Amino acid sequence: MTTQHIGRTPVRLYMSMSVDGYIAGPDDRTGQELGKDGWRLFDWLDDRRSGGINGQVYAEAEATGALISGRRTFELAGRWNGDHHDGVPIHVLTHHVDPGDVPPGSAKFYTDVDACADEAREAAGDRGVMVHGAGAAQALLAAGQLDEIELHLIPVLLGGGRRLFEPTGLGHVELELVRRLEGRGVTHLRYRVLHDAK
Repeated sequence: MTTQHIGRTPVRLYMSMSVDGYIAGPDDRTGQELGKDGWRLFDWLDDRRSGGINGQVYAEAEATGALISGRRTFELAGRWNGDHHDGVPIHVLTHHVDPGDVPPGSAKFYTDVDACADEAREAAGDRGVMVHGAGAAQALLAAGQLDEIELHLIPVLLGGGRRLFEPTGLGHVELELVRRLEGRGVTHLRYRVLHDAK
């Protein structure tokens, strides 16, 4: 595995996160998808239609050509009614596929991480692949398929909830900061994953 995958379509995690490492508040569930106080992590999206930094970052995310999601995120989001943005293909990582469960729209279930990432890259063409969900991010990272991590760091301490990276058993993973943008109420940090650097 190399530190950079030159020429391949990037698979990039997009995640809003509190300074203490939470991506959702406590008790995230249907009806309270982001947990208690978790919506605070997305206040920056109120500024997404602006011509400023937050608008730029949001437009970049919306320009991706495919989506990879974890199953839990997919379900909590109401399966996005089959369309996350602009009709792009939705690739859902899951531990089990029920043959009778047909996801809506372009969504498709995968139990194989490599197949999921490869098909998402192919579907995205020359555009990037967006990743949603802590479980999906961890699985892609373990498989060497996560190229970049974009964190929207919110100046708040949630004090509890769901963390982006629980202990993974991977040991330490080196990241290279490739971009830092200061938006209104948020710092956007993009890291390249250095898969073979220890």
